[in-house]
Amino acid sequence: MSEKQPKKKKTAGDIVLTVVLIAAVCVFCYAGYNLFHIYTEYKKGTDEYNHIAQMAVTERDPDQKEAAGPEAGTLKAPMDIDFKALKSVNEDVVGWIYVEAVPSISYPIVHGTDNETYLHRTYEKNYNFAGTIFVDYENKGDFSDCNTLVYGHNMKNGSMFAQLKKFSQNSDIYNQSKYFWIFTPEKNYRYEIISAYTTGVNSDTYTLFKGPGEEFEKYLQKIQGYSDIKTDVGELTIKDKIVTLSTCTGNEATRYVVQGKRVDTLDVAQ
Repeated sequence: MSEKQPKKKKTAGDIVLTVVLIAAVCVFCYAGYNLFHIYTEYKKGTDEYNHIAQMAVTERDPDQKEAAGPEAGTLKAPMDIDFKALKSVNEDVVGWIYVEAVPSISYPIVHGTDNETYLHRTYEKNYNFAGTIFVDYENKGDFSDCNTLVYGHNMKNGSMFAQLKKFSQNSDIYNQSKYFWIFTPEKNYRYEIISAYTTGVNSDTYTLFKGPGEEFEKYLQKIQGYSDIKTDVGELTIKDKIVTLSTCTGNEATRYVVQGKRVDTLDVAQ
């Protein structure tokens, strides 16, 4: 009979290699779990907002955005919003935003009692990275302030306000359309983009005003000068109503903003 081969003793190198392999497997599993979690979070958010849009939004035929007959040339809103349906889900709703050149930006807007609640709560108030598009709690909820701040996340899957940066990345986007809409239960507002740029998180871009005056007039001059893109907007006056759309950049010290002035106010179709 052959003699049994003696077991090979494990060296320190073998033990280290085994530990490294186990650690690598653990890291791989953890990374896989995180990726799966992120994917499911994105999907949940996207599915919820798609459902809300199906419930509340009726898009107009592009050929019918201007009235025919004696009112030929009259501007029509690109969509109708069912605010009764939206309010049945969340009473904090104050509007719906739609960006013509980036139609994927089409979401409800809420106005809460702070700027924390909707950072990571969806319209249905479920916890989710995507959060909700919301108006600064220090603003009025009817977009009547000199400067209304509207916040949305820059999601890696391109949702929420992630596509805003396209205005600075590609001049064709602005040339395609320089307007965005905010629909409210009472009125539909069209805004002309006047500026798009990256700014500091504590910059004067986020200034709120008690009312029109010299301070606001100086502010209007500044924000046009900040713009990364050349806009063809005319003279700004203290009578203008500005909306500042703000999103994160991936750098905690900066934000990306697109600002527009109200140029049209339409009655809501009954």
